[in-house]
Formats: sequence, structure tokens, C-alpha cells
Amino acid sequence: MASRPRVDTTKEIAQVILDPKTRKRYQRGKFLGKGGFARCYELVDPDTKEVLAGKIVSKALLVKQHQKEKMTQEITIHRELHHKHIVGFSSFFEDSENVYIVLELCRKRSLMELHKRRKAISEPETRYFLQHVLLGVKFLHERNIIHRDLKLGNLFLNDEMEVKIGDFGLATRVDYTGERKRTLCGTPNYIAPEILAKKGHSFEVDVWSIGCILYTLLVGRPPFETESLKETYTRIKKNEYSVPKTIGPLARNLIHRILQGDPARRPTVDQILHDDFMTMGYIPVRLPTSCLTMAPRFDTKMNVSIVARRPLVELNKESAPSGAAQKEVAPPPEPASEQRASRDCYLKVLHGQLKKLLDSSPANRAKIEMDEAEDPAAVPFLWFSKWVDYSDKYGLGYQLCDDSIGIIFNDSTKLMLLANGEDIHYIERDGTEHYYTMKDYPKETNKKVVLLKYFRNYMNEHLVKAGAAMKPREGDELSRIPSMRAWFRSRSAIVLHLTNGTLQINFFDDHSKVILCPMMGAVTYIDEKKSFRTYRFSLLEEFGCSEELANRLLYAKTMVERLLTSRSVSASATKAKVGSATATSAAATPSAAPPTH
Repeated sequence: MASRPRVDTTKEIAQVILDPKTRKRYQRGKFLGKGGFARCYELVDPDTKEVLAGKIVSKALLVKQHQKEKMTQEITIHRELHHKHIVGFSSFFEDSENVYIVLELCRKRSLMELHKRRKAISEPETRYFLQHVLLGVKFLHERNIIHRDLKLGNLFLNDEMEVKIGDFGLATRVDYTGERKRTLCGTPNYIAPEILAKKGHSFEVDVWSIGCILYTLLVGRPPFETESLKETYTRIKKNEYSVPKTIGPLARNLIHRILQGDPARRPTVDQILHDDFMTMGYIPVRLPTSCLTMAPRFDTKMNVSIVARRPLVELNKESAPSGAAQKEVAPPPEPASEQRASRDCYLKVLHGQLKKLLDSSPANRAKIEMDEAEDPAAVPFLWFSKWVDYSDKYGLGYQLCDDSIGIIFNDSTKLMLLANGEDIHYIERDGTEHYYTMKDYPKETNKKVVLLKYFRNYMNEHLVKAGAAMKPREGDELSRIPSMRAWFRSRSAIVLHLTNGTLQINFFDDHSKVILCPMMGAVTYIDEKKSFRTYRFSLLEEFGCSEELANRLLYAKTMVERLLTSRSVSASATKAKVGSATATSAAATPSAAPPTH
């Protein structure tokens, strides 16, 4: 595989960016990420206070003529597109140093990040996302535009969890009926066989990519993926793939209809929209933001008598008419390594990632390029913002960054109050989940609900939390959030582990924190100066990191080993010890701080 393109970082982007022609100014905000030749930042319009996304490309990188033509074509095509499911195009301009494309900001990143955190997702979610993609692509095809690079990483999500198709760098316009394009382009796992065969291609290549997207969402991996690019291309050319037996019959049929080697035999986008898979199964009107990390609950929306469920089990249901009762079935089979990883909530995966990174001695190399390892797209979806240790009597209470509240009781049961302040989830010792509300719950859980209210009120009154909370929105009633899997306190820190794999360590001495996400292969480091940065493990291995961060990662590896060797949750017996950690502050100011020893 080709190495990751280097982005020009020799010249810092100005804090205030000026459009030379209109004299309009934008305030450069936080770094969003990089890819190809571009660096992306939030751009704030000082007049309207609107926050946009700025795709900034250094002219020093646009040396070859075809690179300039590609950017010109991207702008020419995208600026004319106005549709609910296409990333909004605001403006473009250039100065002596850079080209600037100002776009709609999609804060929830892309389906690629969702895929990395979730792997296989449920059929209702897949229909929801696929419907948005199909409507956007139908709009493009009706205007004689082929996207040619449809993939999870180019399907962005806004605050309402709506899909927006973006990145028109490979898009082209069909100038006359029957025209066949000859350019070899696309992304390996999504590229159509007629492109590889150089036979000429048209709209059908987008349909092929949609089939690969459908398969990847339902199965958890692309249909033709191998460890070798050559082997992947061979499988695409031979149309060699298999659909797991547990995939529903209507989904299986649609996948086979789309992934036809002969482009003439593939359905159109409109025909896919009317396929039985899309019309005979439940499609949510909205999805909760929590589905970025956990499967939603559909029991209240599908007339399904599900009052309890096992944790981390996806709802991939057999397709049935909307409103009909459906039984929960197992998700697509995962590879053995994935099954083992799910059982220990990815602790062994995280240990392997940390060991590989630390074996490269990252602190012994130059730190000048450490910024190259930064990747804001890998920021954890949820982390601990507050905690209260009352384990000598009841258990550990905590608040997540979305303002949801949880308690892991001494009897190993768990109770969580979602951010809407209404829905509560009770998890038994064996992991079975029950869904209630603050107004309607069984009498036997009354004492625990009272304790939940106590913990909530205590944290709200005595612990400081910085940063904006996630506002409740339509669709949040379907939310499921990860629960506390394990925790313990050492002399130096408190270690907190969520069932979605996120591991957080809050250090007592300087109030720094590390938040590790094995699914994203990344660490977020909040230093004593309250700086919040997220780095990919693989890029830290390549570019190195500060000794300060390396030491904390070494400590994290030791804590992961402790978790792996201990089946029980250990806790301090010190009464009502309190701690707080936030995304934007190194430490809050609780009424009683944890001992630093």
C-alpha cells in the first residue's frame, strides 16, 4: 500500500483568513484533521458566528498540472450541488499561499469512525444510513455526475446524524448519453471491476460502491478486503466474496443484486430505494448520537417485546414488514480474534497496541513532527468527566461527558441515567439490560434509583465540569451507552474502563489524563496545562512523542496488564473520596480531592 501523503506544514495557517476578493474574514478555529494534500480547520464567520469547515491546500503541493485540474474540477462540480444529503458548499478563494474551500461542518465525523468503533451495525441503522446515501447519489446521477469515490470515509455525519456525501475530488460529469470514462480511480475496497479492467465506466461504479458500503455496514468488514492490494483486486475482478449466513435474506439478496461483475445487471439507485430490504424493514426516523459507539435499542419503536438484552449484542434482524413482531437474532459472525476482543472489551488489543508503540521507543526520537501524529477524528465519543468513590457503602458513581450518570454498585449491578434525564438502564450482574424511566421502574430497584439521584445531585452540586454537554435531541430515546466495566485506584491514579473499550486514567499529582481507545487505535492526552490532543498510536510510532506522554503510556500498559490479570473490580475502601476530570480542564475542583500519596 502507498504511504500516507505528507501534508505541507512548513507555513502556519493564519489565525484570521481573508478572502482577497470579497474581503470577508474567517477566524481559524480548532484543527479537524488532514488527508491527501489538505489540512482542515473549523472556520468561524465573525459576522454570523456560523462555524464552518475549511479545507486548506498549500499551493506548494499543487505542482503538477493534473493536481491543479483535479482541484478545479472538484470545486466546479461541488459548488453547484445543493441537497440535504450532500455536504454544503459555502465558498472558495485563494491567496498567494493556499487554496481555501469553505464547507458545511459535519461534527460527528464520518461513517468510517462509526465503523471502526462498532464494526457490524444493525439492519435498521444500515437502512437509515443507506437511504440517505441513495437519495444523495440519486441527486448526483440525475445531474449526470458520478462521484467515483463513495466510501465510508466520504460519508459525513452532522449533529442530527444525517449522512452528507462529501469529497468530490474524483467526481466527473457525463457529457453525453453512453459516455464511458477511462480514468483509473477509486479506493481499493470499493473500486468496481470495470474500472480495474479499464473497459470504460459510468454511473454503475457508484452503485457497486454502495453495495460494498451495504456489505461493510452489515458484516463489519468490506466484501473483498485482504491483506494484499493485489489479492483484493484479484477478488474484485473474479467477484469472489461471501455473505455470512446470519445476514437476513433480504439484505443478502440486495448485496448479490448490486455486486454484479457486469455493470449492466446492477440495479439503479432508484431501484435500490424500492428494494424489499429498504421497504419491508424498520427504518428509524432519527438515530441517537450514542449509536456512534453502541447499538441503539429498538424495542420501543418496532413493536418488539424486548424488555431485556445482553450487552454489546447488535440488533441485526431478519427483514420483516414494518410493525411486525421480530425476534432478536445473532449478529454476523465475527472472526475469532474479534469475538475474543469483544469479551474482554478490547483490553488485549489495547495491550498489543501499547506494547508495539512503546517497543519503538517513541521518546528517543525527534519531537518536531509530533503534530503529524495528531488526529482529531479519533477523539473518544464518551469519557469520564466526574467520579465519586463511595464504595465502602454503595459503589462508584460517575458522570460521562454527555452528562449521563452511572453507578457501578458493590454487588456488580449497574444503573445509568441517560443525558435526557428520563431514561434509565439497569444492568444485572450477568450483563442483562433492562430499560425503564425515572417515573416507571420496578419496586426492587427503588433503593438504587434513590442512590442514583443522590450521586447525580452530589456531582452537580460539588464537582466542577467544564465543556459543553450534548443536548438531548429527537431519537435519543433509542440511546444505549457503554457502562463501567471495571475500575480501581492505585497510589498514582484512578483507572476507569468502559464496556466499549475506552480506558481512562486520571493522575492525581498533576491532574493530567490519558483516554485510550483501542477501536480507534488512539490516545487522547490532557496535560497539566489543560491541553487536549488526540494522537494515533501508529503515527506516534512513526514520528515519536514527548517523554511525558511516553511515560504515561508506559504506566497505562502496566494498568492494562493489571486489568487483564484481575477478574474482580478492586476499589478503595476510603469513604466518599471524590475526583473529577474534564475534557477541557486538567482537573475540576471537587469538595474533597483524592489523595495523591
